[in-house]
Amino acid sequence: MEGIVDPLAAKARRDLSASELAAFAVLIVALLVGWAFVYPILLMKVLCFALFACAFNLLIGYVGLLSFGHALFFGWASYVAAHAAKVWSLSPELAIVCGTAVAALFGVVAGVLAIRRQGIYFAMITLALSQMMYFFALQAKFTGGEDGIQAVPRGRAFGLFDLSEQMTMYFFVVVIFLACFLLIHRIIHSPFGEVLKAIRENEPRAVSLGYKTDRYKLVAFILSATLAGVAGATKAIVFQLASLTDVHWSMSGEVVLMTLVGGLGTVFGPVVGALVIVAMESYLAQFGQWVTVIQGVIFVACVLLFRRGIVGEIAHALRIEL
Repeated sequence: MEGIVDPLAAKARRDLSASELAAFAVLIVALLVGWAFVYPILLMKVLCFALFACAFNLLIGYVGLLSFGHALFFGWASYVAAHAAKVWSLSPELAIVCGTAVAALFGVVAGVLAIRRQGIYFAMITLALSQMMYFFALQAKFTGGEDGIQAVPRGRAFGLFDLSEQMTMYFFVVVIFLACFLLIHRIIHSPFGEVLKAIRENEPRAVSLGYKTDRYKLVAFILSATLAGVAGATKAIVFQLASLTDVHWSMSGEVVLMTLVGGLGTVFGPVVGALVIVAMESYLAQFGQWVTVIQGVIFVACVLLFRRGIVGEIAHALRIEL
């Protein structure tokens, strides 16, 4: 009857809220005390890639669009932010804004060209656009070619906080990550996000209900590109470097792995996936050429044992949503 809440539905909503709050509390505690156990520079790398993976997951996990060209937005935001900070002498927050704006612009152009295609055709168009801009970055003078843009000054955020101090830089990155993470969470759980999920599950039905699905997909693509740009621009300031690695196709593949390992279509999955991949790259470096073999074995194990990703399997086992 109208006005009467289904007790089971109400309990499910309470469980969902409690599980998300608990997961978010764990995340906050980890960010606040993690620097005492792990090098802050490694944690900053994890946060940059976690944001990148969350941005990518917004597109593939909630719209069902697989992009093989997200390195385009990540890498070019990195280049522009580094150039703005070093050559234009902009403050770090303005440099990040410049990089993000360029990523958003590229997102509009790439989205308009690719969004009307489906499946492998969409993926190939994004990959082609990304490779075009990779070769442009290789030839352009302002990018530094194979040397990249080095010795990027961190500067003072808002004229107050000296980012050359490691811990100040760390908490600056934490604030950026949390702000973008909460924004993504809000997008996912908004009416707009529900339409995106409907498009993912059954686009023809969404069309029959009167939704302009191409417009929704384009907006989601631009949002994903913009947030990927925030991650790339922040990384350039953190590591004081923008290089070809950031725009290479392998970067697009890496963010796919992070999302799949953590849990496709989950809020916290990309964060866990980024942590796993970055930790592997860091702590397995001592094995030299065997690193790729070890990574391959771990990825195969994840695919066989965690079909829904690490967070996806945990959420399924506990019958909650994360």
